[in-house]
Amino acid sequence: MNRYPVWKYVIILIALVVGVVYTLPNFFGEAPAVQVSAVKVGLKVDSSTQARVEEALKTAGLVPDVVTLDGNSVKARFDNTETQLRAKDAIQKALIPDLTNPSYVVALNLLSRSPSWLTALNAFPMYLGLDLRGGVHFMLQVDMQAALTKKAESLAGDIRTSLREKNVRHSGINRNGQTIEIRFRDAATLEEAKLILLDQFADLQSTDGPDGTDYKLTASINPVAARLVQSQALKQNITTLHNRINELGVAEPVIQQQGLDRIVVQLPGVQDTAKAKDILGRTATLEVRMVDESAEARAAESGTAAVPFGSERFLERSGESVIVKKQVILTGENLTDAQPGFDSQTQEAVVNLTLDAKGARIFRDVTRESIGKRMAILLFEKGKGEVVTAPVIRSEIGGGRVQISGRMTAMEATDTALLLRAGSLAAPMEIIEETTIGPSLGAENIAKGFNSVTYGFIAVAIFMCMYYVLFGVFSSISLAVNLLLLVAVLSMLQATLTLPGMAAMALVLGMAIDANVLINERVREELRNGASAQAAIHTGYDRAWATILDSNVTTLIAGVALLAFGSGPVRGFAVVHVLGILTSMFSGVFFSRGLVNLWYGRQNKLKTVSIGTIWRPEPTPETAPKSN
Repeated sequence: MNRYPVWKYVIILIALVVGVVYTLPNFFGEAPAVQVSAVKVGLKVDSSTQARVEEALKTAGLVPDVVTLDGNSVKARFDNTETQLRAKDAIQKALIPDLTNPSYVVALNLLSRSPSWLTALNAFPMYLGLDLRGGVHFMLQVDMQAALTKKAESLAGDIRTSLREKNVRHSGINRNGQTIEIRFRDAATLEEAKLILLDQFADLQSTDGPDGTDYKLTASINPVAARLVQSQALKQNITTLHNRINELGVAEPVIQQQGLDRIVVQLPGVQDTAKAKDILGRTATLEVRMVDESAEARAAESGTAAVPFGSERFLERSGESVIVKKQVILTGENLTDAQPGFDSQTQEAVVNLTLDAKGARIFRDVTRESIGKRMAILLFEKGKGEVVTAPVIRSEIGGGRVQISGRMTAMEATDTALLLRAGSLAAPMEIIEETTIGPSLGAENIAKGFNSVTYGFIAVAIFMCMYYVLFGVFSSISLAVNLLLLVAVLSMLQATLTLPGMAAMALVLGMAIDANVLINERVREELRNGASAQAAIHTGYDRAWATILDSNVTTLIAGVALLAFGSGPVRGFAVVHVLGILTSMFSGVFFSRGLVNLWYGRQNKLKTVSIGTIWRPEPTPETAPKSN
């Protein structure tokens, strides 16, 4: 009756092994490390970079514990902070010969001391949030009105071009804030212009009427398009911030939207607020210029001659020199979108650019006159320019859609599109809130959170053992397994643990033991009603399951609502809360019954169970047996 088949014990054993393996990394602590990452998205950090780091450390006489290639960064772990600082200097000298134009960021970091066999199993500790590790917190306000004004300026140029192409004469186009005013001399021309706007500019809504001797058409961005512009500006700013924060070497930055026009940035482990501000506020610009292909320029590229007058030298990602003319053809202001794709004929990876009306007209004229020549696309950041790509113009390119190719991989095309699309902020931002949390305060928070969970567990375990005796011991072991599985799942998901998350852990302990209390009381009730020990255990677990499921599902619904609609600390609490409910259903019912079945299930003549005092009601005259 109370026996588990072997396969159920195999599931329990596998769950315990997995739980132990993925929980272990959280107990090894952290070691000082040096992290090498790329300054820009387009620059790759690969095995060759790792080899250069290892060679630099060997030359400096430094022996790291381990050097690993993790994604787009190389990490070297050391025994102490003194070696860490010496290693940082050695790596910087080897990888960054010119500190004014760095290609890499060499940052101090902390890495888990987990042994290599755990790392090989992808067992990593949970990340610690800002309140536990220390760092800086910023709240950024995005100027949405500036984004809408920029969009209106672009639309005004597009309208001017469209009216010219349709040969519709106007008396002037002016942008007044976020509205576009167009004047006409007669009503017939006004009607022609209205049809063009209705056909080609679905994002605009317009009104018209007489204005003195002329007619005026006033167009503005409709509410649906305005919300889309604001949403895209916010997403582009978030993408740009992600690119910039890579320079800080932060392992798990938090960059998320809050409300309709705010962005929260949390940088755990970063104490240099000034540097963080500098990176967050950085601006990048895009320029399109022609490559100087004169004989003097070719000689300058090889380094045998000086750069010709009216040209400049820039470097490509590969490190090769390109001599580019100083005259700027287009800037990033003319670029509206950049997306990766594939050429329909050659199936090569390409980048598809979309220009506004002004940019499309200029690009068409330039490409018509420069077939067979090279055009360079440059990205300027911190006053330093880099040639992203320099393709050969094969034919006249009109319509505002440009395709960039040049033996790129799909990943390089994606990186290039990201650089071009998110090289600069879509709308200006202002820091409206700033908080710095020191590492000592973070360590204090960790200690307090750990103590709250530990003391809560001990108190619950003592009460259960005193009140339910052996069944209380089973319940306490199940509670420990629940905590083990919860930490393991959080570690497997690489979740970021915060103070609210630790509070949720303490709460989960109380909620998880509730299932065992229901089971134990149901077993007591069956024994009180005269059932045999084995029957009481079987019926107690079966009948308690429906109640446990109902209570956990209703609590899970509340947790999912917090997860879906909450943000920041609320969301961190909800993640641990939801996962804790799921693990408690496994440990409180499935695992605890396995323990009880293992202990009592094979005793055929079981008469009593150790479940504490079973109170039976005193017989009343109505219920007392009558004698004949």
